[in-house]
Order: sequence, then C-alpha cells, then structure tokens
Amino acid sequence: MALEFTTVIGLEIHIQLNTKTKIFCSCSTDYIGATPNSHVCPVCTGQPGALPVLNGKVVEFGVRGGLALHCKINKLTRFDRKNYFYADLPKAYQITEYYVPLAENGYLTITGDDGQPRRIGITRLHLEEDAGKLVHVASDGRIVGSSQSFVDYNRGGVPLAEVVSEPDIASPREAREYVSAMRQLVRYLGISDGDMEKGSMRVDANISQKVSDGRWGNRVEVKNMNSLKALERALEYETLRQRDLLARGERIAQETRNWDDADGITTPSRSKEESNDYRYFPEPDLPPLLLDDEYIEGIKAAMPELPDAKRERFLAQYKLPVEDVLVLTETPEVAAYYENVVKAGGEPVRSSNWVRTDLMRALKERGREIADAPVSAETLAGLIKLVDGKKISTTAAKDVFEKLAGSEMTLEQAIQACGIQTGAVGGDRLREIIAAVAGANADVVEVIRSGQDKKDKKLKFLMGLVMKESRGQAKPDEVLKALNEFLAKE
Repeated sequence: MALEFTTVIGLEIHIQLNTKTKIFCSCSTDYIGATPNSHVCPVCTGQPGALPVLNGKVVEFGVRGGLALHCKINKLTRFDRKNYFYADLPKAYQITEYYVPLAENGYLTITGDDGQPRRIGITRLHLEEDAGKLVHVASDGRIVGSSQSFVDYNRGGVPLAEVVSEPDIASPREAREYVSAMRQLVRYLGISDGDMEKGSMRVDANISQKVSDGRWGNRVEVKNMNSLKALERALEYETLRQRDLLARGERIAQETRNWDDADGITTPSRSKEESNDYRYFPEPDLPPLLLDDEYIEGIKAAMPELPDAKRERFLAQYKLPVEDVLVLTETPEVAAYYENVVKAGGEPVRSSNWVRTDLMRALKERGREIADAPVSAETLAGLIKLVDGKKISTTAAKDVFEKLAGSEMTLEQAIQACGIQTGAVGGDRLREIIAAVAGANADVVEVIRSGQDKKDKKLKFLMGLVMKESRGQAKPDEVLKALNEFLAKE
C-alpha cells in the first residue's frame, strides 16, 4: 500500500516596525543605504553603563498588530534577556519578550487549498530588538567562501514584532498565502512596509511530514527566503526531499537549512539535535510593562479599516466582481485612489476597469508607485465622465490617458493635443465614413443583413472601425444609429 504524507508547517515572521527611532534608544531606523555604523550609540552597541529606554511607539504598533490578529493583549508583560554570542550582537544578549509576550492566542484567515476560508492560529506576537548585519567580502562577491566579514550595527536595535504561527499550515501554497496576508495586514496597519527583499519582513519556516504508517519526520527549519516566490519554492523542495527520505525508510536530520535560490535547493546550515540554552532571565534594566484598558481601547478606536472589512465593503457598496475587489484592495494606497476616482464622479465599475488596467500598466511602465501616479484620481474621473457622457469614445479616451500619463498636461490640454474635438464628426461626414467602411467590409455587411448568429459581434466590429476612422471624434450613440440606418437599406 502506497504511503501517504501530510505536510505540517509553522512560520515565524520577523516584522521590522517602521518607527523613526530604535526600540531602546533615539538612533534613527533609516539604515538602508546609510554609512555603516553611522546610526549607533552606546545603548545599541552595548557600551558599559548605557541604559535602555523603551520607545512607546513600538508598543503602540505591537498592540495594533495584536488586535488586528485577534489576539489577547497581555496587560502585564516584561522584557527578557536572550543570551548568546555572535558577531552581530554586541551586547552578547538580545532584549526580547520570552516568558510573557505582548499578544497571544490569535488567528489570521487565509484561503486554504480547498478554496475556503481557513484560520491559521497565532501562538504569540512579541517585541524584540534586531541584530546588526554581517557583510561578507569575497573576490567573487559571494557569501560562500568569503575571506572577510564586516559588521554594520546600524540595524542593531531596530524594533521587531515576531509573529509565531501554530503548525496549522498544510502546504507551501498556504504558507505563501499566509505570509502574503500578513504583509498586506501590516501595510494596512501602517506599522511596516513588509518588504521581504529589503529584509523588513523575514520568514523562517518549520516543516515536517506525517506519514500514513504513523511515523513523523523530524522538524526542519528553513531560512534565507527573501520573497514569496522563494518561500513557496523552498518549501516545495523541502517537502519533496523529506518525503523521499521517509519513503526510503531514512531518518530526517533535525537541523536548520538555508534556501539557495540560484540552485533551487536547501543546504544544511547547523544541527538542532540538541536545543540551545539561551538562559533567559528578566531584563533588569527595564521595568515591567503595564497597559491599562483605556490605552488599549484608544488604539482599537484608531484602527484603520482592515483588508477583510474593506473587501466586504467594496463588494457591497460598489457591486464589483470579487476579482476586481482583490486587486483594488491589495494595498491601502490603491484602494484609496480608486475611491477618490469614484468620489470625483467616476462610475464604480468603469473606474475599476481603468484603475486595474490602464493605471496599473502606466505605473509599471514608469516604475512609479500609486502615491506618485502620473494621472490624478480627479483627472481620471473626468475622463471617465466624458466617455460615459458620449463626449468621446473609449478608444479616444485611451489615447488621451496615454498623453496624460506622459506629460504634465491638464485633461483639456491632452484632448486638444490628441486632435480630438468631442462630437465633431457627425452628419454627412459620418455617413461618408460608414459607407467607406461598409464598402471595404462587404462580407461583414452581408452577414449582418442576412441576420446570421454573429450579427451583434459583426456590428460591433464595424462600429469599432468607424470610431477608428473618425479618430474617436464621433459620438458612439450617433455612430450606432447611423450604422443601423445604413444597414437597413438594401
């Protein structure tokens, strides 16, 4: 009888909180691209006699995250010392919350492998400080085989919220879905940019296999996954590797493995057969953290609309397809832009089409973010209203949009630059265009006049050609009327 396997995955996500200063000192957190060791002080480099002072904004962001994840907020918590030696940790200990986390026992809802909503349990969310960063130097620029290592402590002391999931994730796809949902959530909350490539959201995965004959494979930790795609690929590889070993009756080593994205494999990093002894004990330089009900309720009252709620509202309020809503609510910035278009008078469904297609394409082509959109929401709404009012055709509007996206023109200037005079082509000139188009497409005219099945499709085809010949300067309703009059004549 063939063996069957069940994949069991739990994730630990380290989220850099986007406060302006570090968790226990006033050094800037804006370390990316900065001169090495330029954002440091006696506190974050562990100098004798330097004492930490807790950044209140970090606590606020942590509570905000815990509430959004439906966690219980612990009103009394404290920080602890995690003791270990490594070059990127100048104090030889990390200040973290080990014994009593800030928040615990929550969940995050994702779409499971069966297409249905599924809750992934959240064990805990705790606050801690980040470590410095090792910079490895080698002749070929690779970390492997490096001849020297330098330490940049600018990142040391940057605030982190570590979110630990229950082992509820059943596949690499679900793991990707979970991390994507977490990234979206922290962006909506405004507590982190969630950029995995920059390291502001780092994921460690614990994966094991349950075999139908009752055996369990040892848990393996996988690191070094800096994108959603890399996460899914790494876990797919590790799933196959572990199942192959178990199918052959071999033992899976309990270890940490690193994902090699170039080669598409995981490689051993260090054994975890014996648990580390970090010798945690309460941080003596920080008092316990006591949060009252008023403080927690104040944060809850100021919470922004979260992704699930926004999706439900968009579906009900704007009557959009689910696929449209998922795109429009991917980030709070895109959702806000869309709603500004609608508020300025854009019809909801057509506004969705323009934002999802033309605007997104323009942003991608120009390498710009929605906050720096080349066409304002108000201008796009004005263009949509011109189309809806039959002032210009959709084809002409596309040309106008491209002109707007590539210049600093107003809507009126862009229309003039495209040589469009709204509704200028009509009467005899329109009939001349229709006659010319019909003459060049006699077979299509015959299909329409004979009343065959494809009549409506062919009529739209002719209408499109007429609008093209008029350079979008004819009113669509007048074109349709004139076309029908022409086709009614034998």
